[in-house]
Amino acid sequence: MPAKVGAVKVNNVSSSSIFNIGDVYAMNPVSSAKTYAGGGSFNTGDGLRINLSQSNTYVYDKDFIDQPTA
Repeated sequence: MPAKVGAVKVNNVSSSSIFNIGDVYAMNPVSSAKTYAGGGSFNTGDGLRINLSQSNTYVYDKDFIDQPTA
């Protein structure tokens, strides 16, 4: 079934997004990311007290590829 599309305004298309106008069978955006963070990095809330005398994040990834994107 043909699609009828009116006016389209695109504000932003990022690197892991898909932009399509019209009929489509399947759309599969693919992206991957690796995040390293030390103690107390992702805390959220009101009135937090975080006391880390020494916090170290050691990163050694011997295989370099955890989850390949194809």
